[in-house]
Amino acid sequence: VQLQASGGGLVQAGGSLRLSCAASGPSFSRYNLAWFRQAPGKEREFVAAVARNGGSTYNLDSTKGRFTISRDNDKKTVYLQMNSLEPEDTAVYYCAAKSAILTSPLGRTQGEYNYWGQGTQVTVSS
Repeated sequence: VQLQASGGGLVQAGGSLRLSCAASGPSFSRYNLAWFRQAPGKEREFVAAVARNGGSTYNLDSTKGRFTISRDNDKKTVYLQMNSLEPEDTAVYYCAAKSAILTSPLGRTQGEYNYWGQGTQVTVSS
């Protein structure tokens, strides 16, 4: 599967952005999907993940209540709705996919994911 992330930009603190990641290729619904981010000078970190059927999600603690991951299997797209953005959220955001069965854990580490998008820059000004 190939992934193409979009939707990043410059926003003031407290604002919102919606990231999208469109996939090409078959069997999109067989992949668990996730968003990671990498701030300057820092390691890439997990942000959120969603199961192949959209039935379960998991978020990084610092994003709970602010970020929501979702997916539309008909459109082969995964989204990250980001509200109440903070300067600390500034990073390049990457979408990722991994083959999964229905009982597979969501996955919170980079090494679990086989496919990656190119990243989209999110900058939050104070």
